[in-house]
Amino acid sequence: MNESEFNELADLVMARIESALESCDADLDWSTLEGGVLEIEFGDGSKIVVNRHAANREIWVAARSGGFHFRWDGALWRDTRDSTELMFALSQAVSRQAGEPVSLG
Repeated sequence: MNESEFNELADLVMARIESALESCDADLDWSTLEGGVLEIEFGDGSKIVVNRHAANREIWVAARSGGFHFRWDGALWRDTRDSTELMFALSQAVSRQAGEPVSLG
């Protein structure tokens, strides 16, 4: 995948995450920072950061539960360690930090 294709796919998944957060009822706020970094802040002050890493063609997630790298497999963004799908993994991380079940779709 070239950089242009990566950026297009990364833009789509970041928009999908933002859309899912808009409909989320959990106690959290989110904002998109310079460079397309998505920061999710919780009521307790903790954060999850979702960032694109163009050099590796990956989406990186930093959460209280750890750091995760997701690579496009041709159909989905999958964790480079255990193949978990990005939105599922992010739902789990957000649920842990929010202290309530959250499904981001």
